[in-house]
Amino acid sequence: MKIVFHEDYRQVYSLDPASRKGRLDGIVEELKGYDFIQPKPAREEDLLLVHSRTLVDSVKKEENIFPVASLAAGGAIRAARIAMTEPAFGLIRPPGHHAGRDFNGGFCYFNNMAIAVAGLLEDGLIEKALIVDIDLHYGNGTSDVLGNDGRVIFLNMVCDQDRESYLVRLKKMLASASGYDIIGVSAGFDTYEKDWGRCLKTTDYKAIGRMIKEAAAGCGGRRFALLEGGYYFPDLGENVRTFLRGLE
Repeated sequence: MKIVFHEDYRQVYSLDPASRKGRLDGIVEELKGYDFIQPKPAREEDLLLVHSRTLVDSVKKEENIFPVASLAAGGAIRAARIAMTEPAFGLIRPPGHHAGRDFNGGFCYFNNMAIAVAGLLEDGLIEKALIVDIDLHYGNGTSDVLGNDGRVIFLNMVCDQDRESYLVRLKKMLASASGYDIIGVSAGFDTYEKDWGRCLKTTDYKAIGRMIKEAAAGCGGRRFALLEGGYYFPDLGENVRTFLRGLE
């Protein structure tokens, strides 16, 4: 499995929790031994596949944010392209699933997942994608951009139940989807029992990763994940590593 990462993702670009100093350090440490790949920033035409000109221009005015936000989108694009031949994980920030066509928020500026999937569709590399959002919060931006696109199946998990029921529901939702050529996972870890969601245990992330891997058997194993939320630093790295062990 390839890990898409850039040292610039470590920088503190704003005051929000996703940008806090040291948030990625534990993950990088836990993932030692994996093959790390460096991305390039997304091009403006990549951003405009899913966002309005007004939205893109508004982020460009934020001198501290635009460089790292476009680099995060570029990391998502790289992870999706790698996933055409082998699994990949985008260890990126800022996150993206709250960014819609004409709006952003929730610590997100550009919708990394939507940009990556739209690029695959635009270039004819896939005909249909399955996006699974396991973040604590609803991926309203992804829904806004791709929710009405017949080429995309969007499954959004909500952690408003006990962990056993959550895992059963995810398995059923994955079993109900078909006909896709790749799976992209918006991987938020704020569902963790010591994080904001107070729901899942570390071992549950391995189970989730394994479910995604099994579901990807129907599309030639093509699968990738992108980091979204996750704010309990002491265990964040272990949770990510455990998820990837299931996914790979």
